[in-house]
Amino acid sequence: MGEVKKHPKCMRFVAAFSRHPVLLDWLWERVRATWGPTMEVSIPFPFAESAYYQSSMGQNLLKQFAVLDLGYDPTDLADNKILTNEWEAEAKRSFDFSEERPLNIDPGYMSLTKIVLASTKNREHRIYLQNGIYAEVTLAYREQQWKPMEWTYPDYQRADFREFFSHARKCLFRP
Repeated sequence: MGEVKKHPKCMRFVAAFSRHPVLLDWLWERVRATWGPTMEVSIPFPFAESAYYQSSMGQNLLKQFAVLDLGYDPTDLADNKILTNEWEAEAKRSFDFSEERPLNIDPGYMSLTKIVLASTKNREHRIYLQNGIYAEVTLAYREQQWKPMEWTYPDYQRADFREFFSHARKCLFRP
């Protein structure tokens, strides 16, 4: 019989994209007010790997990441996704933008070995958590680098995204 152990050290991260920088700024203020200080915030990366979101979000999208919470409990992931969905709805109500979905927010967590994203979409590789929320391993840390899975979104396969996560991963070695 295997020994039951506590989950490995994890940290929360949030990925967000919008064509409106003011919404990204609004989100990071909301993240800090709710979950505490950010440890790292990426530059806004151009999001051009897919046209999937253009009809609901517009063009010239920018994607940005924030990393926080070194003592993150991964069992909170489903609740975090529900909250970030509420933030998306609040942003839509609070700002006068014409897009159907002016802000997209995806919470997740990072351990030394993987990056996990929350989703409301059921796919064959996703594990159901609770309340309509699923989780997927998006990147795995192997051979001293982040490696995509066959289902990893094209943007997460980018070298600059993986470089940001490699830099952020170093925070997990802090006491």
